[in-house]
Amino acid sequence: MAVTDNFGRRATLARSLRLLSKFRYEQTDPARFYGVLAADTAAMVSDLWVAVHGEGPAGRTLLDVGGGPGYFAAAFADAGVHYIGVEPDPDEIHSARTSFEHQVGMLVRGSGMALPFADNSVDICLSSNVAEHVPRPWQLGAEMLRVTKPGGLAVLSYTVWLGPFGGHEMGLTHYLGGARAAARYARKHGHPAKNNYGSSLFAVSAAEGLTWAASTGAVVAAFPRYHPRWAWWLASVPVLREFLVSNLVLVLQPR
Repeated sequence: MAVTDNFGRRATLARSLRLLSKFRYEQTDPARFYGVLAADTAAMVSDLWVAVHGEGPAGRTLLDVGGGPGYFAAAFADAGVHYIGVEPDPDEIHSARTSFEHQVGMLVRGSGMALPFADNSVDICLSSNVAEHVPRPWQLGAEMLRVTKPGGLAVLSYTVWLGPFGGHEMGLTHYLGGARAAARYARKHGHPAKNNYGSSLFAVSAAEGLTWAASTGAVVAAFPRYHPRWAWWLASVPVLREFLVSNLVLVLQPR
């Protein structure tokens, strides 16, 4: 059975439309958007784990790199997974208190570029939409592989720059160029974008991710995160995938 078979059955057009309908709340009501995304992500990771190990991930330890205020914690706790979030921003950690008040997981301050965990210490390492926010995304990927146990899973998902959501809140102006889009946003709103090109947002391509994953010798799957299964072929087409694969998932299994 392919690693993606279980999740592929879940990846329907109805799911894609449901997630897209919630995306408009990311800035105005993040809990509403990320609550739905968290449940979907926990289901995706569980499906991938079952495909590899033949049983669910209950009782396993998951490290969420760039976990922010902990939106994913409750979803993974519901799946019986021991959740640990890593977040470098103290403001995000402070806002996470309500997410962790019922002890659904733990949150550690640290950088994904140098994870404060020992080698081979977690069963699953997840990074959801973080790689495009760091200047050296594949250093982040290498750290994820380092802390993941042999036979475990590292799941790295990121927004492709040339896709329609590559500019984040800058919208489609990123097609004018990242620096111009950032300057235009600042002029219009009177302040830099939260996801500001060159400081907290970087151009990461699908080709770069696929090349890095292949170089590790650990990649077992790569697919568009939000597309229905019948559109996953887009990830295999150079150039086209840069514009039509809005988010790429790389699944790796350390040996």
